Amino acid sequence: MFVAKRMFLTKGVGKHREKLTSFELALRSAGIAACNLVRVSSIFPPRCKLIPRAEGVKELKPGQVTFVVMSENSTREPHRLIAASVGVAIPSDRNTFGYLSEHHSFGETEEVAGEYAEELAAEMLATTLGVEFDPDRSWNEKKEIYQISNKIVRTLHVTQSAIGDKRGLWTTVLSASILLGIDE
Repeated sequence: MFVAKRMFLTKGVGKHREKLTSFELALRSAGIAACNLVRVSSIFPPRCKLIPRAEGVKELKPGQVTFVVMSENSTREPHRLIAASVGVAIPSDRNTFGYLSEHHSFGETEEVAGEYAEELAAEMLATTLGVEFDPDRSWNEKKEIYQISNKIVRTLHVTQSAIGDKRGLWTTVLSASILLGIDE
């Protein structure tokens, strides 16, 4: 059984004339390029501890198979705003799983994209916990409901945005949640 004990959030941006190389440079910027990344779906494991990026990157070994929830976006259109975000919703009951969400967009600021990803994760968690909310309410109003319910302890996001290179180079952004300390 594979269950992560720790998780860290990271982000990066890369620019290059080749799309693949711009992605590689974004991975390097995020500190995760030397790993063999395996994408997984969006569950924050029970009893998982969120750790700082600097601490998490130190645990990575070159060639390591690493589980990741990642959002990415690329453009070669000059001056085009792109964003990639991962939202996190952690339940109050640490024995319960939480949610991660991926969102990537064009034309959204880092703040807008990040809040949207955070809201997506919180809504997924709220529906599994039976927290009643009106989906048409603003994010701030829903946040208050979640806090009052005492079922969701924390929401956050990691977001990377960039403006497409003015010379038409590929610009790639990514945000990721890296899962560590996997039990076997």
